[in-house]
Amino acid sequence: MISIYLLGAPQIEVDSVPVQVDTRKAIAILAYLAVGGERHTRDAIAALLWEDYDAVHARGALRRTLSALNKALQGQSLHIEGGLIGLDLTQGVWVDVVEFNRLLASCASHGHSTQQVCPQCVEPLQKAIALYRGDFLAGFSLRDSVAFDDWQFFQTETLRRSLSGALERLVQVCAVQEDYPSAIAYAQRWLSLDSLHEPAHRRLMSLYALSGQRNAALRQYHECARILDKELGVPPLEETTRLYLEIKEKRDDRSALPQKAGAEPTLGWESQPENTPTSISVPEKPGDEIRSQPGLTSLPFIGREAEWRSLQQAYHKARSEGYFVVLEGEAGIGKTRLAEEYLAYARSQGAEIIQTRCFEGEDNLAYAPFVDGLAKAIEQTSRPDWHISVPHTLLSEAARLLPTLSRLRNDLPVPAPSESPGAQTRFFAGLSEVIWSLCAGQSPGVLFIDDIHWADEASLDLLTYLVRRLRAHPLFILATWRNEDLDSGHRLRRLLADAQRNGYGELLSLSRLDARSIEALVQASSTDFGTESTALSQKLYQETEGLPFFVVEYLAALPANIEQVAPQEWGMPYSVRDLLRSRLVQIDETGWQLLQAAAVIGRSFDFDTLRATSGRAEDETISTLEALINRGLIREIQSAAQGISPESSRPPGYDFSHEKLREFVYGETSLARKRLLHLRAAEALVSHSRSLRDQIAHFGQISYHYKPGGRPWERAVYFLRAGEQARAVYANIEALGHFQAALAMGHPDIALVNEAIGDMQLLLGHYRPAINSFKAALAQLNLPRDIARLKHKLGKVYHRLGEWEHAEACYQICLEALESDTNLPLQAGVYADWSLTAYQRRQIERAGQMAEKALALAETADDALSLAQAHNILGILSRNRNELQQAASHLEQSLSLANRLAHPGARIAALNNLCLVYADQGDLNRAIEYAQQALDLCASLGDRHREAALHNNLADLYHLLGRREDSMTHLKQAVAIFSEVDGMELRESETGGEQRQTHLEIWKLTEW
Repeated sequence: MISIYLLGAPQIEVDSVPVQVDTRKAIAILAYLAVGGERHTRDAIAALLWEDYDAVHARGALRRTLSALNKALQGQSLHIEGGLIGLDLTQGVWVDVVEFNRLLASCASHGHSTQQVCPQCVEPLQKAIALYRGDFLAGFSLRDSVAFDDWQFFQTETLRRSLSGALERLVQVCAVQEDYPSAIAYAQRWLSLDSLHEPAHRRLMSLYALSGQRNAALRQYHECARILDKELGVPPLEETTRLYLEIKEKRDDRSALPQKAGAEPTLGWESQPENTPTSISVPEKPGDEIRSQPGLTSLPFIGREAEWRSLQQAYHKARSEGYFVVLEGEAGIGKTRLAEEYLAYARSQGAEIIQTRCFEGEDNLAYAPFVDGLAKAIEQTSRPDWHISVPHTLLSEAARLLPTLSRLRNDLPVPAPSESPGAQTRFFAGLSEVIWSLCAGQSPGVLFIDDIHWADEASLDLLTYLVRRLRAHPLFILATWRNEDLDSGHRLRRLLADAQRNGYGELLSLSRLDARSIEALVQASSTDFGTESTALSQKLYQETEGLPFFVVEYLAALPANIEQVAPQEWGMPYSVRDLLRSRLVQIDETGWQLLQAAAVIGRSFDFDTLRATSGRAEDETISTLEALINRGLIREIQSAAQGISPESSRPPGYDFSHEKLREFVYGETSLARKRLLHLRAAEALVSHSRSLRDQIAHFGQISYHYKPGGRPWERAVYFLRAGEQARAVYANIEALGHFQAALAMGHPDIALVNEAIGDMQLLLGHYRPAINSFKAALAQLNLPRDIARLKHKLGKVYHRLGEWEHAEACYQICLEALESDTNLPLQAGVYADWSLTAYQRRQIERAGQMAEKALALAETADDALSLAQAHNILGILSRNRNELQQAASHLEQSLSLANRLAHPGARIAALNNLCLVYADQGDLNRAIEYAQQALDLCASLGDRHREAALHNNLADLYHLLGRREDSMTHLKQAVAIFSEVDGMELRESETGGEQRQTHLEIWKLTEW
């Protein structure tokens, strides 16, 4: 019999005798297999626990660890068959986590909801909490496995929530049975899980009062107030204080126990009425009533007839080839309303729709709108086989951004490394195939992106890729932007202009409504204003100046007794702020708190995040949210697709009816409550991101909330993770921004963050800032090998600037630091780079000696990358001596090694230098082919300086072929990027107080 204890410190017993396992990784494997009860592939477990190893070494380490684990278990229950590994839980294996979950699940078979308790529930609940010795794998961690750490965190949080629910239910049943000592003991343990959980504090206060311990109840309130003030700097909620005052005033203690419907789980054996939502109406002053008009949101579409005809014509064109239309106008002009009306029309014609939007302040969240839109479309599509037409390799590429795609097919291949040649092109091609397949149907599909002026750069890159391939796909891309938020040179305007020139793009500029249109809206509204409608229309036109959003909102706020009130006495608000305040006047305290929580989240929100952030009970949140939806303040983002599966597990989404409403609520929230709510939002998103770790947007959101939540250190951690995610999908600008934010927020690993910043600045051509970043990282390092690595990077930056002496000084220091080190590959790489610097200084003989030294070290180390670097520089030197055959031989070897490693930098260098050799031999077509391959790879990597050099080399090659137009095209691109790199160098230097001349070597780059 094998007993596995994972709740608390991990412990293993075989026949009741504790056994020791040699390695922590073996315990990790056992826990991973025991909790899920599933079999996993060797590769999956190896990748989970040895993520820094290559495949061969990871599998070797796994093999040794499995042998040690099997020995500790005395050869029992561990099944290793072929490529699968599992733990047989049916053959003499007992796991406390499995038993804990089984006991809780058994309560669901008693014929009542999960929030109720019956007499049969008591025993399994008590047994379950008795098993909970401590948190999952308490005190156990794997420092070198972030993936396992994430999995452990997720399991811990899930089990803690289950324990919390079990304790809460036991508190309720013991209170009903008037077993107050037991109820208090369970409540104290419930509170110990989260000392900031006010409902637990209130429950404990109530129990003390019911048991006659009035002073203990009052002390519990003061303890609650002390903890909230110390940890969050906020007072208790009003309802907590109200309960305290009730107890203090010696009211009937039983009335102090909360009895609100939905606040607590009910007892299954009691006869209780159904919970029904209630509403509290606040009397309004005479003549100051606010009329609720749900029908306003469905007012007839007036004043947009010309735009509607243009959209129909554009959609008709999309039947033969794709089409791109932009609705332009100021905020509140009705762009979204027009678009949604047309989406409804397109859907009625059988079109498949992908709908998404961008949000202000989220232009640093790479691909966020595409992640949201595609995730909803995939779930809502009525065609379960939509993905059949997507090639396996491209579906695997798209799964980088949308992990749920990997569950659609079991045979998806592992995508190529993100640094491999053409990776970004494949990544975009995969996402595009998913979009085209989702939109395929009897009518052209529609991709709608609202407020695209707030899109991030990475999303704009993907949109550009899609638009430029519209002719081959019947896709209708519809977008909205605010004209005041886009300058004349913005890339979106250039993209649209290019589409217009080629006949598949159109701009529709929306103007304000005229007086006649507003009068038609007034007459079409659900209220009969009688003879006052004309005066009302004129007044509305004066107040709103024809802005549709203001028109609708003013109509919603009109007094119900308008016929008895003179127009000048309407009490109509004169600003949007007054209007929004009038719409919120009847919201009760719970509704206001829910609105504040939603406003702090900062964009569309889901139910779980809202509930966790607000701190309200689930039933209470549902009923209050429904009331807010009914009042038109919040809208539910419902599926518009047909045939949605009722079993869909994706929670519904919600949004404010307008962004200005959210801004108003946020502004009316006190600083103390903002801090509390931001912290709760961050912690809710942390829990959510542990299960959605591949969704880039979550890390940026978490980092946003931690600063106002009073936890800047956590914010820095998530900024770093956001940067790493952005870098993995080539969003270099976004990655740099995240890394810089992590540094500004005080991330403790200053060296790591500065080095990451320097890496991004190097790729973007920001050389002086890169030098400063690497120097800042160096100042934090002590180990010779770390110092050598950073000095090597510094030397390469100086080399790109043409500051040869500084580069050689860095290489010298690097080799001195490695003098007693056995890291031969790094030494070989330094000699190869030093040789290139010597070559640039025309010290040819010295360069050759260093290149031979690099080759010798690389061969001794048998390291493929350093061998590729050594052969590359030897190829450059051979070409300089006009030994073209030997040069080609060295460079072909370098390219072969780089291809085998899938190393983009080494491959770019070898391709470029081979291009120059073939050009010298007169084979210009082959030279162009190699240069173009290098350029494509370089562009995907984002190395701006070398991208410019490759454009320049291609311009020379096309000039030799007599293709002047192609030559000028590449030359212009080269000059633009060279100027960007050199200009950035000068601008940053001046900001730092240094005056420097233009670096001519930046413009001279041809080989490397």
